[in-house]
Amino acid sequence: MKAYLLAAGPGTRLRPLTDRVPKCLVPVGGEPVLGRWLRACRLAGVDEVLVNTHHLPEAVRAFTDGPGRAHGVSVRLHHEERLLGSAGTVRATRDFVRGEESFFIIYADNVSDIDLARMSDWHARHDDLLTVGLFRAPRPRNCGVAVLDGQGRIVEFEEKPLRPASPWASAGIFVARRPLLGRLDEIAAERGGEAGALDFGYHVLPRLVARGEARGYRIEEFLLDVGTPEGYVEACRHVSQGRA
Repeated sequence: MKAYLLAAGPGTRLRPLTDRVPKCLVPVGGEPVLGRWLRACRLAGVDEVLVNTHHLPEAVRAFTDGPGRAHGVSVRLHHEERLLGSAGTVRATRDFVRGEESFFIIYADNVSDIDLARMSDWHARHDDLLTVGLFRAPRPRNCGVAVLDGQGRIVEFEEKPLRPASPWASAGIFVARRPLLGRLDEIAAERGGEAGALDFGYHVLPRLVARGEARGYRIEEFLLDVGTPEGYVEACRHVSQGRA
């Protein structure tokens, strides 16, 4: 199985820390976030990942060619001079998952001890294009919020709603089936072809949900976004206290 680890964000909210360190390499518990995801992928049976880069790409390459190799996962880097957006990266690098029935898409600015193998097994029990990892958000107005029906299908999705209809929010951890790539082409065409970045939260999930093609997987394990100072400090505290 393969996985995308989306790591190209500039980490603007974490400055000045990210002026010299890519957001995916900020340390949590003495280990870069990207390293934690490489280990999680290996434990789930993932043998190859694609990491996209933009900000400070040399540092990411130095890590994946050096300490990151210890995790035993083959890493392919894809540099973006212009950020393509989370779904845009997947669409632009579709050859990476050629022949794969399903694959992971993971935002590498989160810290979690999620069991990816268990999520993959759950994904295999339905036939929707996308399984969306969901966590119970303490501040859902800052997230992409999902409403589920009794079978776990997502029936509503809204990015950063003023009045959240649910506490369950996208964790930026997905399992996708290959036909999703065709759907990304359709959505990009609706938006004018190659113009602008293509984002899962704003552009893709609302369309998949409208077509009944997305299921929600409730993540019960620890998960925190380290893209903000508050989230980063909290993640470090959780790990240092042995809670993750």
